[in-house]
Amino acid sequence: MAEIPTDLDWIRAAPEGEDGPGPWIEIAFGPGDMVYLRETSDPENVVTTTQKKWDAFVLGVQAGEFDHFAELDNDDPTPAV
Repeated sequence: MAEIPTDLDWIRAAPEGEDGPGPWIEIAFGPGDMVYLRETSDPENVVTTTQKKWDAFVLGVQAGEFDHFAELDNDDPTPAV
């Protein structure tokens, strides 16, 4: 497994104004075009990908390609938790 840089600037994907412990997903952009993902409840478990693959994933999310993974309540357009 590749060495995870210790000086990454982690960005937490949490609802605006949410300060609680989560768990939340965090992302960091590192050297060599690498992208790092982790969950706040398990920060030692880091998943890596490339910037190109991350960009393709983000475009897929924006295009709705993964909407079928979200369980939606028929009366409410927000995902069920």
